[in-house]
Amino acid sequence: MRQIMVTGGSGFIGSNFIRYVLKKYPHYGIVNYDKLTYAGNPDNLKGLESSPNYDFVHADIDDMDKAVYVMRGCDAVINFAAESHVDRSIKSAREFMMTNVVGTQTLLEAARVVVPSRFIHISTDEVYGSRNKGSFGEKDPLAPSSPYSASKASSDLVCLSYMTTYGMPIIITRSSNNFGPYQYPEKLIPLLITNAIDDNPLPIYGDGKNIRDWIFVEDNCAGIDAVLHRGDVGKIYNIGGGMEVENIAIALKILKIVDKPESLITHVPDRLGHDRRYSIDSGRAAKLGWAPEKGFDEALKTTVDWYKTNESWWRKLKQEGVA
Repeated sequence: MRQIMVTGGSGFIGSNFIRYVLKKYPHYGIVNYDKLTYAGNPDNLKGLESSPNYDFVHADIDDMDKAVYVMRGCDAVINFAAESHVDRSIKSAREFMMTNVVGTQTLLEAARVVVPSRFIHISTDEVYGSRNKGSFGEKDPLAPSSPYSASKASSDLVCLSYMTTYGMPIIITRSSNNFGPYQYPEKLIPLLITNAIDDNPLPIYGDGKNIRDWIFVEDNCAGIDAVLHRGDVGKIYNIGGGMEVENIAIALKILKIVDKPESLITHVPDRLGHDRRYSIDSGRAAKLGWAPEKGFDEALKTTVDWYKTNESWWRKLKQEGVA
């Protein structure tokens, strides 16, 4: 592997992955291809601008000519580009369909022209829907509940159809809920952290008993790295942290870390179509030699410390009124 095209590399997981790769593989080159929507933040990669191994291209994945041009010379494509916030998808679904489905299909068409050695499509455990007991495996049927998860399930199916029809070297990863540095503060954990720091209410949907399987973002990056280098073309890999936690418990943990009162917790009307529990089996990824390294409490403390140390990063976003 010499050169990797990373779409959506200025977003949360994409930027963490770029930092991870350049640190672990200093001889690799990265091309960050990003439209810079509201969640694509150049500050996420501050300090890399002068790196000889890093290039940034401001472009849309729906621009096929530009995608073909940039993709040439790249050994692999990793598609992080996506609209990803469930609440936003409920209010405006069309944007999610256009980016996550049509945008992915356009990128696949570009890959048909260039034929990289690997095309890694980054997906989510939300495509499986909710499950009361047990964990979802890669062969389980998809049952998305929100426009966001439906758009991601659709993009997964488009990728699989291109693999079957055109023989493209596609691999899909489906990770559980990520958290860590550089996560846009509209998402649950950074929202709770930043609100707690400012003594603002911590909004919790419904009774707060919804369960998510959480993974520290660096552990997900390590899992994607394992899939990139050792995964089998044509397969799907679940990448979960194995850390199932209720939303209300997360709020309580954060308040304890920042030494703020539990009275800041405010229950709000539940989200439409709110899935109760996510859980995925990551056994296939484990066979590649991958395993998450950080436990939830350790990773949460690391994340809180990062937001406390980098207030200028998230305050700018909140002051702009977009989070």
